[in-house]
Amino acid sequence: MLKKTHFLLVLSALFFLPNFAAEKKKSDRYFEISKNLDIYNAVLRELDIYYVDSIKPGELVEKSIVKMLQNLDPYTSYIPEENTKDLKFMTTGEYGGIGSIISQHNNQVIIAEPYEGMPADKAGLRAGDVLLEIDGVSLKGKNVSEVSELLKGQPGTEVKILLKHVGQSNAISKNITREKIQINPVSYYGLVGDKTGYILLSQFTDKARDEVKKALLDLKNNYQIEKLIFDLRNNPGGLINEAVDITNLFIPKNTEVVSTKGKVKQFDNSYKSSEEPTCLTIPLIILVNSNTASASEIVAGALQDLDRAVVIGSRTFGKGLVQATRELSYNSHLKVTTAKYYIPSGRCIQAIDYAHRNEDGSIASIPDSLTQAFTTKNGRVVRDGGGISPDIEVEKEQKLNISYYLFSQNMFFDFASDFVSRNKKIATPELFQLSETDYLDFKAFLKTREFSYTLKSAEYLKKLKEIIDFEGYDEMAKEEFTALENKLVENTERDLDLFRTDIEKQLTNEIIKRYYYQKGEIRYQLKDDLELKKALEIFADPDEYKTLLSPNK
Repeated sequence: MLKKTHFLLVLSALFFLPNFAAEKKKSDRYFEISKNLDIYNAVLRELDIYYVDSIKPGELVEKSIVKMLQNLDPYTSYIPEENTKDLKFMTTGEYGGIGSIISQHNNQVIIAEPYEGMPADKAGLRAGDVLLEIDGVSLKGKNVSEVSELLKGQPGTEVKILLKHVGQSNAISKNITREKIQINPVSYYGLVGDKTGYILLSQFTDKARDEVKKALLDLKNNYQIEKLIFDLRNNPGGLINEAVDITNLFIPKNTEVVSTKGKVKQFDNSYKSSEEPTCLTIPLIILVNSNTASASEIVAGALQDLDRAVVIGSRTFGKGLVQATRELSYNSHLKVTTAKYYIPSGRCIQAIDYAHRNEDGSIASIPDSLTQAFTTKNGRVVRDGGGISPDIEVEKEQKLNISYYLFSQNMFFDFASDFVSRNKKIATPELFQLSETDYLDFKAFLKTREFSYTLKSAEYLKKLKEIIDFEGYDEMAKEEFTALENKLVENTERDLDLFRTDIEKQLTNEIIKRYYYQKGEIRYQLKDDLELKKALEIFADPDEYKTLLSPNK
């Protein structure tokens, strides 16, 4: 009996030992947090009392919070009370205002782009208009954020704007009634080929699925499409449930689209399609690029894993982390990463190293040895560790030439404003072309402006020459350097002819946008879209489309 009791006591001790160890670990952790908060409070108190100059405690604390979060992942962030309005816009795409993009230009805030059919557009505000006053408040010295806050307000309220139109010296006053500005997440849809539909989704707000379905049904019922190109390029993502519901449009009911796993069990979820699909069998191609992120990658990755769509473009951003917004005191918020998400093959597309990227924001090349192989529904091999790799990669030439400097110094924007003041209308986006006279006018326009640029190659050559001089090889390489320096000099007239094709494209794009708004700009850009052309080629060959979704391609 004694042995049995001793055995039970030992067994009981072994049972409680893991719990005791876990509780002690938790207690130590709480003590560590409490200790460091006490130290932080003490430092702030001592600074406030003894520091030689006056400090702003609120600013110091906010900066320290931001710095702390920067050591985690790029998506965990602090949102102070004054920025909470942005939360609603991020999730709904709506706000109260006049409906226009504004920007800083020559130390003034201007209308960069009025939204079609919105209050600013209806009131006759045009791109290039200079904003002078809002409700009697001078805008001199104010930045874009400050002006934006003055323009926003409750729908139905009136705002008085004093402005100057491009090319006019007299200021005019406009009374504009604010409206609820709802940005449609479907920027454009239409036909792009024989019975081939096209939908461009720009973000995953709370109405994304409804707008995509509406566009899809219109294309099916009124245009009898038999194929669809779904464009997710430059889509930064948004709400995960909208990504699931949009994927549901193309896959059977009760199919898992994505699952999430986190440290806290409440964030472990499996998201399945909950409705019957709208287009279960229609051939589907998804367009992606390095700015396709988050919810966009769920849609593209899930449809790839389920062998429901061919993915074309370049490797996506690689954001496989899920964020939740937590309310803090004083109306501030914390957007915190709570889980990772996994698409149907079981892979997580989060970039292995999200801290280091190429200059354009894309993921650096990842060797297969650092990634894990998974298989799609049909048995095709796909890999994790860095975004969605397309089934067909389309490489684009990226050249940094004079057109970049013209764009960055607003030369295209300013010439387009001048062009609009002289031309009441132009041909459709598909037909409009700059004439020889137009291009000569642009050249003449540049001569009236203080436009100058320094070639990046010339800057790097100068740095290289300094290193060679330091190492003592300057005399040996002097002749070669002199020859290169003579070639790599600013020559506006030469470069305007040498890179005319690139310049005309960007200039034409800016002009078309003034007459046909964002939709016209998209229609123009689709004319020479390499990924779109590749998608149409694949659709033209049904056998190749099927082969791409086969494990034995």
